[in-house]
Amino acid sequence: MNSFWEADAMLEADCIVVGAGLIGLLTALAWRDANPQARIMVLERGLLPTGASTRNAGFATFGSLTELLADSDVVGIDATAALVERRWQGLARLRARLGDAAMGLEQHGGFELLTAAQLPALEQIGTINAALRPIFNAAVFASDPAGLTQRGFGTQIEALVANPFEAQIHSGKMMRALALLAAQHGITVLTGACVEAIDDAARAVTLQVRSAALPQHVTTFVAARVALCTNAMTATLVPGVGIEAARGQILLTEPIPGLQWRGCHHFDEGFYYFRNVGERILLGGARNRDFQGERSTEIAISAPIQDALQRMLETIILPGRAVRIERRWAGLMGFTVDKQPLVQHVSPHVVIGFGCNGMGVALGADTAARTAALLA
Repeated sequence: MNSFWEADAMLEADCIVVGAGLIGLLTALAWRDANPQARIMVLERGLLPTGASTRNAGFATFGSLTELLADSDVVGIDATAALVERRWQGLARLRARLGDAAMGLEQHGGFELLTAAQLPALEQIGTINAALRPIFNAAVFASDPAGLTQRGFGTQIEALVANPFEAQIHSGKMMRALALLAAQHGITVLTGACVEAIDDAARAVTLQVRSAALPQHVTTFVAARVALCTNAMTATLVPGVGIEAARGQILLTEPIPGLQWRGCHHFDEGFYYFRNVGERILLGGARNRDFQGERSTEIAISAPIQDALQRMLETIILPGRAVRIERRWAGLMGFTVDKQPLVQHVSPHVVIGFGCNGMGVALGADTAARTAALLA
């Protein structure tokens, strides 16, 4: 049982956001903008954000050439361009909220590696550029043979596509800056708070929250409105919502003296991605090697995926060169069938704010703004 002091002053709020990742903290801040005197709380089940926000690759991207071509085959070129615009606007919102220095943003551009089988994509650069020109007022993609020569990739790679608008960030610095900003705006963030059930009653929403420190202790929180910003874990609270969990795995090499290139790189329709972190190489993805196995909410690495990443590193990125792996980790992503953000009421006072589909950095701020607006 909670003490009188806790019950009297610490368990109620005007707004509770579940999830202290990128979208959760941005939603809390967006709602604070419109409600300067309100009491706002954020509940996070982990000690740190537990999904993807601090466990991603740090790409400020809106999609590679072949990824956008694959999307346009499914939803059409106009819908694909509209989603790119939302991602681009989301990045602008995030940069305006935090500033580039606070999240370690570096503008080295983006690049995509093409094999012989993917060379027909070059013939469609003009079509994609035409669709994106109203957004960027410039051509986004171009073939880059000089860049390909400079990088010395394996002989499987026959072309490189460059994109000057892509950037990379330091995800830890970004989330640290967001947490500090939330504190400065009087937003209470509680970690180790696992929300197990939500009941939207007539006058208020109650949340049953289990303490990570005291698992036998379940506390009832009460709020006038609640935002669920739990990404891959959303289905545990709202079954059947249409968000499927997917694990993303990453490795990081030791420093490689004289690493010649910088920037974000994509391969195999975005299923592989790598970038420099200083003179290290960060490489992630390969879930298309085991879709079923990676439909998991377990934050753990697996041998099949890590082996695929290692092969990519040793045969394509650094052919014939042995490099020590310094660190390996995994994070959790969430996907909808149509790759569209999901912002909607699930009950009169409870809203879902989901916009990731592997593009959380790009879509986070835009999704948060829409979620906060729906909470009004």
